[in-house]
Amino acid sequence: MKVLKDIFGKQIRLSDERLRHIKEFHPELRNQVAKIRETLLHPDRVVRSNSDPEVELHYRFFHETPVGSKYLCVVVKSLDSDYFVLTVYFTDTTKRGELLWLMGRK
Repeated sequence: MKVLKDIFGKQIRLSDERLRHIKEFHPELRNQVAKIRETLLHPDRVVRSNSDPEVELHYRFFHETPVGSKYLCVVVKSLDSDYFVLTVYFTDTTKRGELLWLMGRK
């Protein structure tokens, strides 16, 4: 299990089971733990999910990925102050939701 930090200073768990799941269903994310870490620490934006208020979506744009220029989305769930990665994926767009953080804004 890896413990990562996000921009808000929270400790986020990335379990071995979740990492296996991510690599199985998103093979383009093999060997991308550094990008996951970077996205949590230095996101372009963080939004609260419209469908689950206990989920935050952390986005960072990367010009070079195994699938071209894309955002990396790290989906983090919170249960009783326990934060953990649900999934991670590359995407062309960011989802709407309550904006929690935006690069360049204080």
